Amino acid sequence: MTQTEMEEKLEEEVKGLSTYLEGDDYTNACNDAARETDWAFPVTTNFKVHWMKERAKRALFFYLYSESAHKFKYEQINLQHRFDHYDKILKKMDEDFAVAIEANPDQFANAEPYELFGTKADAGFQYDPITGKDTTYNEANKVVFTPGGDLD
Repeated sequence: MTQTEMEEKLEEEVKGLSTYLEGDDYTNACNDAARETDWAFPVTTNFKVHWMKERAKRALFFYLYSESAHKFKYEQINLQHRFDHYDKILKKMDEDFAVAIEANPDQFANAEPYELFGTKADAGFQYDPITGKDTTYNEANKVVFTPGGDLD
């Protein structure tokens, strides 16, 4: 999904709130989401599209939240409710994002699953199985690194 497609999708999904937002807000929200996730447009996997969209929505809600912050309770009785609702939405979205990072570290690290764990290096001692002769220091002897190390 390209950034333009993402902006159009965001505008569709925030519906009535779009009257409070401008075109630049959608662009800024997409840029904020890209910086936060460390992914670049276009995003290709469904997982990345979902979380880029969620983080962009979060940015849009934060814009509305900060805009509502200057409004005081005495102007209208319901303005503090709007502020509280945005606050609850932002907290929930941040909690969901933290859970997604914990559950899918490989997606957010742009790494293969085996790269997320420690490396084991064998001791390197080697003996000929037939003669029992120490072959540790032969040039052909290679130390095995696992996981994922290729001996070729």
